[in-house]
Amino acid sequence: MSSEIYLTKEGRNKLIDELEMLNKRKPLITEEIARAREHGDLKENAEYHAAKETLTKLGKRIAEIETKLSRSKLISEQHIEQGKIFIGVTVTLKEVETGDEYDYTLVDIEEANAAERKISVQSPMAQGLLGHKKGDVVMVQLPGGEMEFKVLNIKS
Repeated sequence: MSSEIYLTKEGRNKLIDELEMLNKRKPLITEEIARAREHGDLKENAEYHAAKETLTKLGKRIAEIETKLSRSKLISEQHIEQGKIFIGVTVTLKEVETGDEYDYTLVDIEEANAAERKISVQSPMAQGLLGHKKGDVVMVQLPGGEMEFKVLNIKS
């Protein structure tokens, strides 16, 4: 799987920080395994098996992050047409029916976080908004049905 993923600088830095933390933790778990080995019979040594399992999970996560970073492109490096909704922008929307306003930042699936109002460009909401401009009224097909939004603002 060699497809590129797009990350904001903040998202890329979070992955780098996590990778550094995991790499610092790895030798500590290796020491735990060595200490647990000293306790004798490995077949019935729960401490040993738990440490080995933790090391395996840690190794998988390190490999996953390294792969993501090697495939990642910074959004700021992309040539995005100004004034249109694309990955990396924050969009302010007004739901036409209720008048409720929402701010969303469109990010790659790797950075999506509902609590931070960061939605994946692969989500139905983002798919319905991509390419539109400020002032457009957009009908978006969501899992719960169609909703109409007016694009109030787009910030890079």
